[in-house]
Amino acid sequence: MEPPQPASRMRRPRAVISVASNKGGVGKTTLATNLAIYLRALHEDLPVLLLGLDDQTIIDRMFCLSPSGGPEANLKHGWAERSLSRVMRVGQFGIHYVPTPPDTGPLKTRAEDPGTLLRILEQTDFEGVVIVDTKSDLEELTRNALFAADLVIVPVADRASFDEAEKVFALLEASGRGGARRGRVLLTLVDRRTRVDRYGHDLHRQLAQAVDARGWPRFHAQISRSPRVEALNSSAGAPGSVLHQARSTAVHRELRELAEEVTKLLDLSVGTAQRPPRALAPPPAPSAAGSLKGALLRGLRGRLS
Repeated sequence: MEPPQPASRMRRPRAVISVASNKGGVGKTTLATNLAIYLRALHEDLPVLLLGLDDQTIIDRMFCLSPSGGPEANLKHGWAERSLSRVMRVGQFGIHYVPTPPDTGPLKTRAEDPGTLLRILEQTDFEGVVIVDTKSDLEELTRNALFAADLVIVPVADRASFDEAEKVFALLEASGRGGARRGRVLLTLVDRRTRVDRYGHDLHRQLAQAVDARGWPRFHAQISRSPRVEALNSSAGAPGSVLHQARSTAVHRELRELAEEVTKLLDLSVGTAQRPPRALAPPPAPSAAGSLKGALLRGLRGRLS
């Protein structure tokens, strides 16, 4: 393995986005994976790295181009080496990802310092956006993701996840890295037809008012509940991309709006070639693709509508 480059020559991540909630079922992984795809579709020169701090294999199944045929280096090895440069892989749609370890438990013993992940990313040769998907807890790995993030997306889908959001904002406030201003609520999976009081107010309106009353920033974009999208994630094979397999849904438009809003918040279009919104078609099968670089370039097709 080549020695790490001197710090002055390393290409550091341009921005780190973490998706965090202490409640499951609010769409964290769907958000993280699809936001990565939409950002790549909007900015052809912007590298995107997905990092999952969970022991699920959704990211691996969704982005792996071809099985390695045996054990491969994963997040556990990158964490031990204090750099993800060696363990990153290029996957579907040109998205970089780090293979998920079978058990993230041992990582927690090396994550007691909440600044560990930030230092690892600073030593990783990657100049782009890092999106971190977290587990439904606020333990050591999630706290590392919160500390490292320039932007924390906090999904809120119901009253329970709203209550848990307060814990995320409290941790951000105590972090000393820009405080709670780095957090932003995203209303997700909220059905506007759900009435919650005798005045006929819908759940979305009530949650939005509650968020605003707390003074928490929130995205103008929102992500609706969609049976079509839920079916993509429940497939026995690789989970599907909303951009490619659910373009007729409201969620397709909403994710594009979210990606555009994230772009403005983090100034991601500065120094990158921002193109008219286009979809990334799945790359050809590896056996017929020629070089990997050629395959990824040939995958840039279609339009966001």
